[in-house]
Amino acid sequence: MEGRDRRRETEAEMPEKVSDGGASMEGRDRRRELEAEMSEMASEAIAAVKKAKHVDQVICALHSLAVLLFPVDSSLLSGVVDEGYRDQILGTKLPSANERDDRWRTFYRGAAFPALARVLLFDVASDWLACFPFTAQKHVYDVFFVDGLATEVVQTLIPRLHQSSSAGLDVNAIVSNIQRLIVLFLLENTGVLHIATEFARSQREGSSHEQLQPVISRVAQLIASVPDKAQFKAPSSLSAHIFFRQIITQLLCGVDGRDLMTDPGRIVNKSEMDGAFHFTGETFARICRRGFTDVLASEVVPRILSHVRGLLSSNGTTIVADVFESDPGSQFWIKMMGNIKDSYAVERTSEELLCGLATERINDTEAYWVIWILFHNLFYNKKSVWTLFLDKFLLWKVLPVRCLRWIFQFAVFGCPPNPDSQVSNHVSQQLPVTLQSLVVVWSKQEFVRSASLEQQVYVTAAVGLLLEQMSKEELDKSKDVMHSILQGVSCRLESPDHLIRKMASSIALAFSKEGDLKDERKKLSEYKMIDPDEIIDPASLELERESDYDNYENVNESSDAASDSSLEPYDLTDDQTDLKRRFSQLVDVVAALRKTDDVDGVEQALEVAEKLVRASPDELKYVASDLVRTLIQIRCSDVAVEGEEDSAEEKRQRALVALVVSCPLESLETAHKLLYSPNVDVSQRIMILDIMTEAAEELAKAKIMRLKHQTGPLVSITSESRPWFLPSSAGPASAGSWKEVAGSGTVLSLSSLETENVPNWTTHYERELPPKPGQMKRGKTRRWSIKSTNMREDQIDISQNKFPVYAAAFMLPAMQEFDKKRHGVDLLGRDYIVLGKLIYMLGVCMKCASMHPEATALAAPLLDMLGSREVCHHSEAYVRRSVLFAALCVLITLPPSFVASALVEGNAEISRGLEWVRTWAIQVVESDPDRECYTLAMSCLQHHAEMALQASRALESTVETAVKAKNISLPPDLSKVKSNQLGAGNLEGVLRTKKNTPARGFCSCFYGPCGNKHPLAGETADQECISRLLKLGQALLVMDPGNMKPNKWKCRN
Repeated sequence: MEGRDRRRETEAEMPEKVSDGGASMEGRDRRRELEAEMSEMASEAIAAVKKAKHVDQVICALHSLAVLLFPVDSSLLSGVVDEGYRDQILGTKLPSANERDDRWRTFYRGAAFPALARVLLFDVASDWLACFPFTAQKHVYDVFFVDGLATEVVQTLIPRLHQSSSAGLDVNAIVSNIQRLIVLFLLENTGVLHIATEFARSQREGSSHEQLQPVISRVAQLIASVPDKAQFKAPSSLSAHIFFRQIITQLLCGVDGRDLMTDPGRIVNKSEMDGAFHFTGETFARICRRGFTDVLASEVVPRILSHVRGLLSSNGTTIVADVFESDPGSQFWIKMMGNIKDSYAVERTSEELLCGLATERINDTEAYWVIWILFHNLFYNKKSVWTLFLDKFLLWKVLPVRCLRWIFQFAVFGCPPNPDSQVSNHVSQQLPVTLQSLVVVWSKQEFVRSASLEQQVYVTAAVGLLLEQMSKEELDKSKDVMHSILQGVSCRLESPDHLIRKMASSIALAFSKEGDLKDERKKLSEYKMIDPDEIIDPASLELERESDYDNYENVNESSDAASDSSLEPYDLTDDQTDLKRRFSQLVDVVAALRKTDDVDGVEQALEVAEKLVRASPDELKYVASDLVRTLIQIRCSDVAVEGEEDSAEEKRQRALVALVVSCPLESLETAHKLLYSPNVDVSQRIMILDIMTEAAEELAKAKIMRLKHQTGPLVSITSESRPWFLPSSAGPASAGSWKEVAGSGTVLSLSSLETENVPNWTTHYERELPPKPGQMKRGKTRRWSIKSTNMREDQIDISQNKFPVYAAAFMLPAMQEFDKKRHGVDLLGRDYIVLGKLIYMLGVCMKCASMHPEATALAAPLLDMLGSREVCHHSEAYVRRSVLFAALCVLITLPPSFVASALVEGNAEISRGLEWVRTWAIQVVESDPDRECYTLAMSCLQHHAEMALQASRALESTVETAVKAKNISLPPDLSKVKSNQLGAGNLEGVLRTKKNTPARGFCSCFYGPCGNKHPLAGETADQECISRLLKLGQALLVMDPGNMKPNKWKCRN
């Protein structure tokens, strides 16, 4: 049945050419006789194979059929079979060439081949093929597939690549043999090119496009599916990249049509190759659909570029489109792209071809003609391709910037680049329309917020390139374009990102250049030719010249007379120094800064402000508030000399940082009041946050002060041999002498008051005592530390991190009511830059307080602020980056021991905060379009996983102590659970305890509310955390037996 169905399908898909009056009765009878004959011969061969007891019998049976279809040399087989079978092989009657061709066509287009192929691929391959000599395998077995009808062979071999186990058959041998035949037929014997030849022949013999369409689609789909169906141990030539590259190469080799010729000496008409082009386009579309468009582009670009360069070199730079269109080689490329019907394949191919051209050393003229050959028919005949070039390639894709010039030249200007004349570039009516569509998107605030940085750079470059090609008159006619450009420049200048602001500056510069060009053209147009009647008499000009000369002589004589006095010049070198006002008190600095009309006084006050503050005068505490307010409110742009505004701003900022560092409480109080005051603008709020950030970093600099311990006596000894401050020498006999030992404590109170070189009052004295009666002398214990070996024994380390004691003063007032909308203040809306700066400052403060108790106290309110929906889901990527940075600082700052103890004690705020960081970071990784947000979120997940592991380790000692103290074992349900049974997906349900218990908090914090494993936790960390979770549950039974019952513990396995 399979053979008969295939026969009817093939006859319907590829009908033979018939005359107008129909086939003669004799022809039909002859065809039926051949079909019956070939079916009978195939049946006899199949029966002989099934009855065979020796491999030579199989060879002889296949040889008797092969000689009727192929030009087999029987003498080659006589040497590979036994003598009893040689006469049978050599005595086979050979048909004529015409008879062989008729039988070949009938055999493959009828039911005989499918029936024989089934026996060859299953029975013979499983039982006999391994015993075949190489010559016999090639001439009586492989020949049925290699030299057969290519379309039928493909439809027979490829569907059988995937085989299930069958009784009595060696499936591995069957699949391995089919893979070998596919490599031999499709790759080594250019079977794909033979398929294209057959489709071209069918087109010539009268088959219509509608009749060929189903079989072409089926064959192309089967060929493209070969790498997917190939098994793991398949030949490397069946891997996707190698296989598709060879398929593409075979099809591209038919560029001039000579490889598709069927009759020697006959020139193939391109119209007769439509079937081959259709198959080529369908195959390329299938390859693109499977994700290997880059392989196609890498083969197409060098070939078509070589073709274009050959035409340009032979015709010169003045070549016209008719030369390319009439060239036979160009016709292949035109029809190849025209036969790719899949819109997705056209889009991917176009994109990869443009990117491939950008990697070549190619000029704009060559690139234009390559794009013209491939796409000019599609561009003007298909709306989807027109939209592709003028919409997707300009707004939604990111191609190399040089591709933009080629796209504009082809799709907008519609002519090759002409370096001698620029007029042709301005006559295009598409230019204003394209620019309008670009700037409408480019100017939207949503585009600036949501589009990636690469996309914004790409679209900005497109707008700039089109602006350079437009005249001022064209811009004046497009009022909407000018409005959109100004709107886009304005919204980008407000961005905190330097690159985005630079984009605005670039477009503004290009826009202004067009205005300058217009002004120059206007000036040139105003020049008039001189009227002959208005020409001045040269004689009058000569008289005026003589008069000027006499005046010059008189002036020269008077100046010579004056020089005889020989006046001595004054020394003016120190005048500027004398005129400068010198400030020695901060009160004078404040007064000078308030007199904004005295520019010199303000400049001198800014010059000395930082030095006076760093000197810490007694008046600083009382003047700090006024000085901070004055420095913040002063406008440096109004009082500084033109060109030195940045220098004045830098001096003001340094002075403010010095104030916050030297007098934190008073300075911060004023700064926080001004931060949300309606009397300051956005730039001043940003400056306040910047100085707070710098001051926090300066206060937190971990400087180590090394105090030298004095080993000599502190008081001179006059009368007694023992110093007065030493303990009494009274004691038991054999007691040793007193020794001075330096203490290990830090002078916190003195450090907080910024006192330097203080004495170490924690020194104490020790001496060795003799052992008591019956007391055993213990061995010495080594003490390990990370103390530097280069440090002398008489030096003491004191940390100088002064920030933690001021952390609350920095953070809490700024966090209070940040989301409240006031007059002139809207951090969640218009002033999102200030919000991003604020969150960044809070993150820096957390990092500066790292490993201090203040950090643990401030982490919970900060996480609560960051977790609010208006903040973490802000529409601006700048704010989301700041939130991720602050969350990362929290994860880095918190000690794992504190996290573990807080969770065990039931601290719900820390649990919820850390769980929010994990879940929100996963959401950012999966959905946020901003690349920096993705990177920061991945860092958060990594540090979160490390904290989970470290916190679980910190619980181990406490758990073991609690368990040993009460001698309690694991519950029955948990005692059966092994760590290797809890894999990556089986953590859900490990701890099913009551809500708000410590175990529930720990599991929810680090593994999600349902126990889902952290995405970055490795297998080792997973198993280790599982073990510690079980120990934690065991300890909680001891510490909280009311809320922890064995029946609450479950495990999925």
